[in-house]
Amino acid sequence: MPAELAITIRGVAKHYGEIRAVDGLDLDVPMGTCLGLLGPNGAGKSTTMRMLTAQSIPDRGEITVLGHPIPAESKQARIQMGVVPQMDNLDIELTVRQNLSVFARLYQVPRAQRRAAVDRALARSQLTERADTKTEKLSGGMRRRLLIARGLVHEPRLVLLDEPTVGLDPQVRQELWALIDGLRSAGTTILMSTHYIEEAERLADDVAVMSHGKLIAHGPPATLLEAHAGRSAAEFYGPPPRLVEVEKLAKDAGFATRRTGPSVSVLRAEDIPDSLADALGAGAMRAANLEDVFVVLTGEEVA
Repeated sequence: MPAELAITIRGVAKHYGEIRAVDGLDLDVPMGTCLGLLGPNGAGKSTTMRMLTAQSIPDRGEITVLGHPIPAESKQARIQMGVVPQMDNLDIELTVRQNLSVFARLYQVPRAQRRAAVDRALARSQLTERADTKTEKLSGGMRRRLLIARGLVHEPRLVLLDEPTVGLDPQVRQELWALIDGLRSAGTTILMSTHYIEEAERLADDVAVMSHGKLIAHGPPATLLEAHAGRSAAEFYGPPPRLVEVEKLAKDAGFATRRTGPSVSVLRAEDIPDSLADALGAGAMRAANLEDVFVVLTGEEVA
């Protein structure tokens, strides 16, 4: 039996003048999975998220969220989903608990259940001890946790996370990854837009890669790696003429390459024959990653 779909997007396009923010997008998100929407700034990720919540209306195409056509039944869909925006829009004059209580009411959590719902959200986001702290007194990481808690206060079936850890230091990012992974493990459906490669690799069951408003690859991280980058890469360092030589030797032999700062990476290093290895010389081996996949497909760096 095919999996029930939380989100279906068919032929969706959104243009802003000459800019094609989303250009003919087809995408499915099965219930109970985490889909990472990966791409650089300007790829169309945030526009896609806004269309799912009817904040932006597509020029053409069809969107269904939790069985509801969007935008016609966006209110019915919104009550069943949690939305964590990229930008911090918390009410800084309210305490942590008050922020959550307001949204529990907006999401129509029954009055008798609101206190318990808020307490669950506080515990899940590790903010119980900060419940009575004004939001303006919270650190950046705590505010981001509160944003996520606010989107979860009504126990939604689907959560949209738009760049959930953008601008945060590595330690706080790790804390939020643990929170998101807990949701994923509990079976909550998640659509997470990100341009952090490791975020998509660690948290997503499937990854959809966007570039210039188009979907250019879709599948589990391991499948995308096998299809486009292989298991390993060989990195070569040296002066510019040496790097040009490595690129030419590799490409002439049918191997994809990628410039990574002061080096050139040759992908599918596990398949390099001895004759080419001898010609290339010594290289540093590393595991292939989703950024390699993205660069192979688009020629762009994710940044």
